[in-house]
Amino acid sequence: MYTLNTKINNQLITWLITMFCIVSIMIIVGGLTRLTDSGLSITEWELFSGFFPPLSKNEWIFYFDLYKEIPEFKLQNYDMTLQEFKVIFWWEWAHRFLGRLIGIGYLLPLIYFSFKIKISKLVNLYFIFFLICFQGFLGWYMVSSGLVDRIDVSHFRLSAHLLVAFLILSLIYWNYLKLIKIKKISHKLNIIFPLSFLILIFIQISIGAFVSGMDAGKIYNSWPLMGNSYFPNDNSFNNLFQFTALSDPSLVQFIHRNLAYGIGILYLVIFYKIYSNKMYDLYKSINYLGFFIFLQIFLGILTILNGAHIYIASLHQISSIFLISSCIYFCHINSKIN
Repeated sequence: MYTLNTKINNQLITWLITMFCIVSIMIIVGGLTRLTDSGLSITEWELFSGFFPPLSKNEWIFYFDLYKEIPEFKLQNYDMTLQEFKVIFWWEWAHRFLGRLIGIGYLLPLIYFSFKIKISKLVNLYFIFFLICFQGFLGWYMVSSGLVDRIDVSHFRLSAHLLVAFLILSLIYWNYLKLIKIKKISHKLNIIFPLSFLILIFIQISIGAFVSGMDAGKIYNSWPLMGNSYFPNDNSFNNLFQFTALSDPSLVQFIHRNLAYGIGILYLVIFYKIYSNKMYDLYKSINYLGFFIFLQIFLGILTILNGAHIYIASLHQISSIFLISSCIYFCHINSKIN
């Protein structure tokens, strides 16, 4: 608890769950921005000046002319019309607008609560605001990688951008859980188990961003085999243990698939441990976690089989929000804080 004042606590709860929802929408829109190849449509930083979209034909032409200067247009979208450009522009503008909304929507209440509660108690909330600011910089750092000599952003920078987004979401949710009244459980798992599981989920999200960034989901659209074999036949197994594997689409897809299997197996181990030791208080949380784990795996398989179709791929990312949330909850109830 940040304060014994019930009214202030309720305001904090409302604020944090609202921010959780907005950040979730931001992640979904960010995923669709990537899936529609819209991320490079705005080629300038525009921290304040881009708050409003183009309001005249001349402004639209101005933005389109800027887009014509980058490799994505020259090498890939050279026949794009102004109307087609508007489609990808709106996705990127909406993504940036949500980023600004998150910044304002987080900062102003934080200032308000700073007058109501000792700032020393709000250090973790200020840290989240720092991450939100850093995320804005990271977003531009990612975009800038696709403006000079390539037609897509760096998948490494895309991965970092997505990881920080999920970190912000997780920390907001964790602080929300600290405020609401959760029934304390009598038997807890060793925190190593849920924490290891959470780390693996974050690693999988990172690899998933590599898959998205390199369009690796559009190759080897078969399951359980990759083509005619379990290991991609366009590669050598030895390459899997080199750093360059993270820039090889077929190997990244292979890693993403097999890490999902590993996460599924670890889940079953934790599930067995809970049920074999009759840890009744954890039944509901582990069942919810299992539902989202296997839903995520199922949607991942559908995404592969359908060549990363935009709707299915977006559902796969939406499911990851529920998965990470259920994992954070599972960690929280097994922690000493609860």
